[in-house]
Amino acid sequence: MEEKKRIVVLGGGYGGVLTAKKLAKKFKKDENVEIALIDKKPYHTMLTELHEVAAGRVPEDSIRIDLKKIFTKRKVDVVLDEIAEIDFKNKLLKSNNSSYKYDYLVIGTGSKPTTFGIPGVEEYTHKLWSYEDAVNLREHILNMFRMAAKENNKVKRQKLLTFVVVGAGFTGVEMIGELGEWKDRLCKDFYIDKNEVKLYIVDALPKILPIFPDKLIKKAEKRLKKLGVDIITGAAITEVTKDAVKLSENRAIESNTVIWAAGIEGSDIVGKMGIEQKGRKRIVTNDKLQSVDFENVYVVGDNIFYIPEGEEKPVPQMVENAEHSADLVAHNIYADIKGNHKKSYKPKFHGAMVCIGGRYGVAHIGTPNNFFMLSGFFAMFVKHFINIVYFFQVAGFNKCWSYMLHEFFHVKDKRSFVGGHFAKSSPNFWLVVLRVFVGYKWLEEGLNKLPKIINDPGKIFLIPAPVADASSAASVQAATNTAVQATSAASAAASKAAEAASQWGTALPVPEFIQKIVKWSMNTFFYTGDGGFTTLAHIFQTCMVIGEILVGLCLIVGLFTALASIISIAMGTMIWASGMAPSEMLWYLSAGIALIGGSGSTFGLDYYVLPVLKNWWKNIGFVRKLYLYVD
Repeated sequence: MEEKKRIVVLGGGYGGVLTAKKLAKKFKKDENVEIALIDKKPYHTMLTELHEVAAGRVPEDSIRIDLKKIFTKRKVDVVLDEIAEIDFKNKLLKSNNSSYKYDYLVIGTGSKPTTFGIPGVEEYTHKLWSYEDAVNLREHILNMFRMAAKENNKVKRQKLLTFVVVGAGFTGVEMIGELGEWKDRLCKDFYIDKNEVKLYIVDALPKILPIFPDKLIKKAEKRLKKLGVDIITGAAITEVTKDAVKLSENRAIESNTVIWAAGIEGSDIVGKMGIEQKGRKRIVTNDKLQSVDFENVYVVGDNIFYIPEGEEKPVPQMVENAEHSADLVAHNIYADIKGNHKKSYKPKFHGAMVCIGGRYGVAHIGTPNNFFMLSGFFAMFVKHFINIVYFFQVAGFNKCWSYMLHEFFHVKDKRSFVGGHFAKSSPNFWLVVLRVFVGYKWLEEGLNKLPKIINDPGKIFLIPAPVADASSAASVQAATNTAVQATSAASAAASKAAEAASQWGTALPVPEFIQKIVKWSMNTFFYTGDGGFTTLAHIFQTCMVIGEILVGLCLIVGLFTALASIISIAMGTMIWASGMAPSEMLWYLSAGIALIGGSGSTFGLDYYVLPVLKNWWKNIGFVRKLYLYVD
């Protein structure tokens, strides 16, 4: 029997999670391969969204995903442990309590903030590089405002209300931008004059966001200044104390809150590894992303130090690099085990985006030879779109839905690029009367038609009669013989149409292209060659009547109201497309749209039924595997 191969992915960050998922997919049916992911935390953290939690824009659970949820029904064993040592020669990972053997190791432990050896940075600054950092920073900021509201000493009060972000790269600009937006709400809640709050962003480089074109930098600066942020560039940090940050040229800013976002280095475990490293604890790899010291050790994400052919700098420490490297590492490990050809790492990066608060952003994106600049609404749209694409890879519909809820529908103080338009909500009990009335109208329609179906099942009255085509007559003589009958039928039809017009008014207009589609579908499915109706037409008519009755009943009792409302809209749309809809149908369509969003959760059976069905649904194997549920 072939000896099993054990692949261990160390780290549950962007690179580690994607690598483990891709490996699980490749080895799904291979019983001779075992895959484990080891991390000291039970969740994956969206590091690029930490500033949103730190500045109170989204709840803390929005930036973490349970690792066991991610790997449900997948060939990955999630192990919660903190690795303290790696024995590369014996292929062994060691923690304080356990040890883990491996045949292939993927290192994706990520990075941590670097202090550059500056005195006081480690002790007196707040970092923003983990879920805990974000939560603690949010609570600290709230406490500063709580204390300031009660502080009468002007000097102490000013220190409490002064916030300094060190580092004007992506993390720093995003953090100070969010804080600039949050400031208004905090001042209102704690009865503090906005002019008392001082916000600074400081960097030793001559400009903020240095990898961006000058045009975008100026737009970012303009936005920051609009939010009340003072920008200080070309100022090196010399020391941080308990209540101040000291700058070059003997300058200082007194503050009780200094947020450190001035750079990163490899994680602690990487620093301890007996393996070649360069550039702040990054592991040197070859073009296959293997460590240059050990061929069975691969590296993903921030931990990679590799300069692609034709480039002067190593690959950037950004999410896109984690995505590209995860795909390549998974392929190369699979190729190594199966004896196939390995690929070289030739990443093509598509730029970067920075949000300055929830309403505004700047982006420099494109292909290697064709980059373009975006700002404002379009930059934020691209940012959210790319986030959704990534989240879909990690946890499918489940995470994408919760992300949209937090970013668009549960927004506070209009802190979204779409404002608060989608976040406005009102109690569902206001819709109860409308729900019952719409249900009653559908039920009435269905019950009025039901006797016709029962008494004369062969009579079609919901589908327009086929229009006779003279060119299809067998002969001129046959057409002449039926002329009198046709005239009589036409008169009867005209009489019925006039009666309907008198009762309901003129039918709603239908665009010509929709008329053509309807005509084709009628001829294909409902009309016979001799001018009659098909069996499918009779079935359709019966289903429509039954549908009206069921939709009416569901709306009245508040059961499956979202589905019933959607069916209501669909039936109304079909009636309109057939050219038989009176203006009253507009009311049905509008009411159906209004009732989709949970109108049965108040004084309806949905209040009792949906929680039970939700729990049952999310425990189905394939549903959990495909993330087809909401939390």
